[in-house]
Amino acid sequence: MVTDGLIAPHGGALILNMASEGEAAELKQKASTLPRIVVGSRQLADLEMLAIGAYSPLKGFMNGSEYRSVVKEMHLSNGLPWTIPVTLPVTAEQAASLRSGSQIALVDAQDALQAVMTVEEKFDYDKRLEARHVYRTEEEAHPGVKIVYQQGDVLLGGAVRVVALQEQHFARYRYTPQQARALFAERGWQRVVGFQTRNPVHRAHEYIQKCALETVDGLFLHPLVGDTKGDDIPAAVRMRCYEVLLENYYPEDRVLLGVLPAAMRYAGPREAIFHAIMRKNYGCSHFIVGRDHAGVGNYYGTYDAHHIFAEFDPARLAITPMFFDHTFFCKVCDAMASQKTCPHGSDQHITLSGTKVRQMLQAGEVPPRAFSRPEVAAVLIEAMRQPIGSGS
Repeated sequence: MVTDGLIAPHGGALILNMASEGEAAELKQKASTLPRIVVGSRQLADLEMLAIGAYSPLKGFMNGSEYRSVVKEMHLSNGLPWTIPVTLPVTAEQAASLRSGSQIALVDAQDALQAVMTVEEKFDYDKRLEARHVYRTEEEAHPGVKIVYQQGDVLLGGAVRVVALQEQHFARYRYTPQQARALFAERGWQRVVGFQTRNPVHRAHEYIQKCALETVDGLFLHPLVGDTKGDDIPAAVRMRCYEVLLENYYPEDRVLLGVLPAAMRYAGPREAIFHAIMRKNYGCSHFIVGRDHAGVGNYYGTYDAHHIFAEFDPARLAITPMFFDHTFFCKVCDAMASQKTCPHGSDQHITLSGTKVRQMLQAGEVPPRAFSRPEVAAVLIEAMRQPIGSGS
């Protein structure tokens, strides 16, 4: 399915859950009489994704049947692929005062109204079962599992009407799926490849992005700027790295830089599918899946995120994955290469661990050009000199 020459959204149409100006005014007035539930940063990000259609075809937080289908079967109840539960957890005490069919006001920590939700269902769930299926581990050391264990014991399912969004960081790059699609169409792009990252860009990223760009009309660089682990590089620094890279090394008319305001789950293979589905809603026909996509620690195999795509009907998933191997600079080839293209041994490859790179940057040392563009390294070195907590 295509719309305006672009791949159709997941389920066939963008489902926008943002209230119109008139509807929002009515909901704000009504909300003053409704029970209020304070939602955390992950759910605030989910509300934005629901509002703009990035979570199409969802109309709100999952009910019990959808939740169980996603956790156990990796599909919605209508058969569409979907791998990550989108849920609203509350305490048992909060749930006890709510009844099905009632409405509640979802507010942020400052008590500002974000959305009005119609409670379709409240249901218990097995946190360890969710951890085992979604994250492939029950260990609390896993950041995604830890959040599940710490959240409320009851889930609320039901449609939402979003009336406000949180402060719009990176407003210049914050395209909605509708806006991204319009820009792709304006540029005449039909085959668009999306790239996901939560890390600073380096030469390996650049290599696989440009390999992909050789085969499509345009590249949508779409770094995630929602919640990440505390030791990840701040989003503002990562975005500056992309800006200096695009200024010097990419064709302006074939690349679009945007941001994805979703929160990281660190769910590895399942999150690779989730990231692909979201980029499909933004209009991407192809999606780059790298080594250990959305991984953390040693919880996932190096190429598990590649293998999981074989478990889905390509026609139902629709977006085309582009798989890339471990990439490096080979001194003999005198070029960027991967295990698929280079015949030489690892002793000829320039690869640096994340720890080694951080040590070099903290010391003010520029990593080899074969690993990082000097302009990018300069941004990272400057960021290392800033007081902790100065980035966002």
